Amino acid sequence: MRTGRPMAVLMLTDGERESLERWARRPKTGQALAQRARIVLACASGKTNMVVAEKIRVSKQCVGKWRSRFVSKRLDGLLDEPRPGAPRLISDAKVERAVTLTLESTPTEATHWSSRLMGQAVRIEPQHCATHLACLRLAASSQ
Repeated sequence: MRTGRPMAVLMLTDGERESLERWARRPKTGQALAQRARIVLACASGKTNMVVAEKIRVSKQCVGKWRSRFVSKRLDGLLDEPRPGAPRLISDAKVERAVTLTLESTPTEATHWSSRLMGQAVRIEPQHCATHLACLRLAASSQ
């Protein structure tokens, strides 16, 4: 006989399954998000938190956290929550675009992205571009 709290039932739509599989497979996805996607996909197959935790090599509390967060907030629940501090001046979409451009393309008029070229492409100040890319440890020269 099973004891403890009942497991939250996790059902995926086709669109959610596609997004999760893409996040789990895509090499440029942050590893934390990829791991969360793998956890939810394994939970959706009907496995218990303990089995998923052993398979993915995380704690059962970690699996329970992401299962319940997905059930309550769906895909948005797997993304990082805002941190305390001053409000951001640059939107997540612009930061994501800068990171994606840096990792997956090169500019037409140069061999690599500089802070100035990236700033022009994404429409943000070059120093902000350099700061974000440096925080993510992505290369961008300051020229």
